[in-house]
Amino acid sequence: MHMALVIGGGIVLLGLFLLFGRLWDVGLAVAAGAFIPVWLAMALANMWVGVNRAGYSVRDELPILLVVAAVPASIAGAALWRLAR
Repeated sequence: MHMALVIGGGIVLLGLFLLFGRLWDVGLAVAAGAFIPVWLAMALANMWVGVNRAGYSVRDELPILLVVAAVPASIAGAALWRLAR
């Protein structure tokens, strides 16, 4: 359940990036591109919490990191590809 909440939070954060990209006239493609490294850093922070606070091993957390980072980043990548045309 936590993984679904984190992925949902990533999608909401992507929406906020796109909203502020439009409001600040930066461009939606730039905002989607800026989201990807920010989300990767947040996914790594989530993994760090899982390892250091919850007691999971890096081996247990690595597949979760890949899914948590990949789903919102792939949506952002699709938006970037679509909006950059």
